[in-house]
Amino acid sequence: MVQSMTGYGRAECLTGKNRIIVEIRSVNGKNSDINFKTSIIPRDKETELRQLIIKYLQRGTIDLFLTLESQGADKGKKINKELFISYYNQIKEINSQLEEKLDFTGLVNTILRLPEVVDNQKEEPEDNWEAIKSCIEKALHMLCDFRMTEGTRLAEDIKLRVNLITDLITDLEKYEVQRIEVIKEKLKSRINELDCSPDLNRLEQEIIYYVEKLDITEEKVRLRQHCKYFLECMENEQFPGKKLGFIAQEMGREINTIGSKANHAEIQKIVVMMKDELEKIKEQILNVL
Repeated sequence: MVQSMTGYGRAECLTGKNRIIVEIRSVNGKNSDINFKTSIIPRDKETELRQLIIKYLQRGTIDLFLTLESQGADKGKKINKELFISYYNQIKEINSQLEEKLDFTGLVNTILRLPEVVDNQKEEPEDNWEAIKSCIEKALHMLCDFRMTEGTRLAEDIKLRVNLITDLITDLEKYEVQRIEVIKEKLKSRINELDCSPDLNRLEQEIIYYVEKLDITEEKVRLRQHCKYFLECMENEQFPGKKLGFIAQEMGREINTIGSKANHAEIQKIVVMMKDELEKIKEQILNVL
């Protein structure tokens, strides 16, 4: 089953005074490139978490976002009463010594913004690690489901293009006999222009040799086999992305060889169409896990 490397997963969990929010985003990549876009994850848990992500996602460029939001009426905040009163008394004392008195409107909000007046009471990530890990796994499950859905669409498009290449092989076969006759006539015409009398047996041997050099039967057989193997890998391999890339390279070699041997305008057009479909396949493969 083909999976895309592009995906998104999000999960939320409640624990104690905090709400855990996890978002994971992945795009294509040759290896596993994992980036933690948070400072909440304890350093000693990073290796464990990387192994967990690789277990689920295998490879790709992966960004993990993790936030803790305080819950409850106080939202985890506590006012330092002694410090608040101290600031207030100091401001009153200063005000009593001023000729032009201060406007006390908004004084409470001003004091609350002063250092250490409001203490954010948060649970430590270490205390909630199992809950955080569980939430991350939920997000990973969601991302995997997203990848499967995207992979189904990718597979349909790629199969369509591989089958188009197979059909184009059949299309070029109707021009092969015509091509050989054109080559023979062209060689004989060149000899006639020389106004000489060649050995007909030797001439026939040379024509046969030349035509055999331009024969594309082996290339067609190999290209068909590569297309068949490509589809089998898509169907049977769990993570076929890299292998499909190698097979596509081999398909390209056979198509290029057919083009170099073509010597026929219509066959060249078909070769161009094959190359166009193959390039689209290669672009899609880059996103296949």
